[in-house]
Amino acid sequence: MSKEATVNKMGTGAVSKVMLSMGIPIVLSMVLQACYNIVDSMFVARMPDTGGITNAGEYAVNALTLAFPVQMLIVAFGIGTGVGVNALLAKSLGQRDEEKVAKAAGNGISLAFIIYAAFLVFGLFGVKAYIGSQTKDEVILAMGSSYLSICSVVSFGIIMFSIYEKLLQSTGKTVYSTIAQVSGAVTNIVLDPIMIFGYCGLPSMGIRGAAYATVIGQIVSMLIAMYFHYKKNTEVKSGRRYLKLEGSIVKEIYVIGLPAIIMQALMSFMTYGINIIFGTVSQAAVTAYGIFYKIQQFIFFAGFGLRDAITPIVSFNYGMGDKKRVKQGVFYGILYIEIIMLVGLIGLELFANPLIGLFAMSKETEALCVMATKIIAVGFLFAGGNIAIQGVFQALGCGMDSLIVSLLRLCIVVLPLAWLFAKLENAAFMIWWSFPIAEFVALAAAVLFMLRANKRIIKPMKGRES
Repeated sequence: MSKEATVNKMGTGAVSKVMLSMGIPIVLSMVLQACYNIVDSMFVARMPDTGGITNAGEYAVNALTLAFPVQMLIVAFGIGTGVGVNALLAKSLGQRDEEKVAKAAGNGISLAFIIYAAFLVFGLFGVKAYIGSQTKDEVILAMGSSYLSICSVVSFGIIMFSIYEKLLQSTGKTVYSTIAQVSGAVTNIVLDPIMIFGYCGLPSMGIRGAAYATVIGQIVSMLIAMYFHYKKNTEVKSGRRYLKLEGSIVKEIYVIGLPAIIMQALMSFMTYGINIIFGTVSQAAVTAYGIFYKIQQFIFFAGFGLRDAITPIVSFNYGMGDKKRVKQGVFYGILYIEIIMLVGLIGLELFANPLIGLFAMSKETEALCVMATKIIAVGFLFAGGNIAIQGVFQALGCGMDSLIVSLLRLCIVVLPLAWLFAKLENAAFMIWWSFPIAEFVALAAAVLFMLRANKRIIKPMKGRES
């Protein structure tokens, strides 16, 4: 019944209101995830100087920045696989194929174990080489290796949660997945100061405490999501025999999941490349970028949340042949996301100083981060169009167009520009302009692709226009 109501709402309700009603809960969940990501940086920035190390907090933030691409990659594989499981399971439920529903869930869980095994090996043997490829500073190398080793070796929490979260969402039980996510985030936030600074009788663990707080929060989310899945997802049969991988099931999962993994992995690749390039300018530039990246997630994740509402609305009405509602979906999707990005732009331009001040950096790094924030924020208006149009492309089956826009935004333009600007005398100022320029170039391509999609896909639709 709930699924039917949702279908009716997407096909008959006012598009402007339906998009908000579907998008706002997703936005809130995504913003919560951004909060989850920023907490570690805020607390480790206040680490006291020990062992003769001055500005230990700044070193720690730098170490977290270098570790972040791998954390993003872990999430990319977990969420991407979960997206594929979600789509296959929901489709199989609609077809009333109970056996395939169970196999989709079971194979998804088995794939999560395989993904974890790969990152476990990396955590045990590859972390130091990875961090060392981005910095030669012994303090940052030690901190980054310590933090990332823990996050990788104990990554089963976030990987398994990504699967169980999608299993709950695929059966419409999004309230339970949200409870699990909130519980983990709150756990992380509460444990961070206790484990970093050594409160409540625990020893001060510094950056290792931040890592332990993170993975414990992830495990809490996993356990709660598992409990709800096995207690509430009665329509999904469980059993060891469903854990056996089947080629056809795995293929169907990754037909949907692989593009999602690639899109997420591009962010990881870009951040890794930027860390290396900015490291040739100064360690302060790397730290400043890491701080800004965490702050911008609040704005970008809100845009991603609305994008995830654009896609089903446009897709559903495209399937129904309703040209008018497809056009409304495109219009309101772009409008709403642009409003979010405009508010974010204004907010960062006005309040960059107090926001950056929360991280207790040195005066040099703080000034650099404020300058970076005000420059990169200029590109938010271009980024808003890119995010919205990519949601439309996914709805219309233009996956290659969406991938090209992502490549332009995250790799093809930004990395060469950053490398070029890093060679200039005023590199500390110029490097930040690579981001808004990349967003502008990507938007130009997105608009051209959108005009082509309108001509080839939307205009030929035989449904009503008014």
